[in-house]
Amino acid sequence: MDTINVRLIVNGTPREGRCEPRKLLVDFLREDLGLTGTHVGCEHGVCGACTILVNGEAARSCIMLAVQADGSELVTVEGLARDGRLHPLQEAFREHHALQCGFCTPGMLLAALDFLKMHPDPTESQIREGLSAVLCRCTGYQGIVNAVKAAAPVLRRG
Repeated sequence: MDTINVRLIVNGTPREGRCEPRKLLVDFLREDLGLTGTHVGCEHGVCGACTILVNGEAARSCIMLAVQADGSELVTVEGLARDGRLHPLQEAFREHHALQCGFCTPGMLLAALDFLKMHPDPTESQIREGLSAVLCRCTGYQGIVNAVKAAAPVLRRG
């Protein structure tokens, strides 16, 4: 099968690769770009483990083709920490024991980041609804909600 060139900005860095037109974005990130932080869960867009930011908005990378993302700016979990310091959301997840087994964490972090852009001062109910599209198999939701609530004022201050 023919391959197609895909050019992206991933975590602020231009990246390029060739892949079959039917290759999923999550597989392109993991297999071609070596960014294995994005997890593959259900492969049907249901669990949210593969959530990344595409042009600043949360998207399921397991139901998007890599060729559809050509020319886009992506943020994966690898792009959150800067200069050796955890992103405020990552720090809050650590502090509030929101990590559990960690499988949902990359998707949960990026869904929360997108959610907090639109809801900078959320209630617990809003956080629960806003993150309901990402499933935690450990059911550690209270720690996750506490972490997002704690990170919100830090992110508002910039």
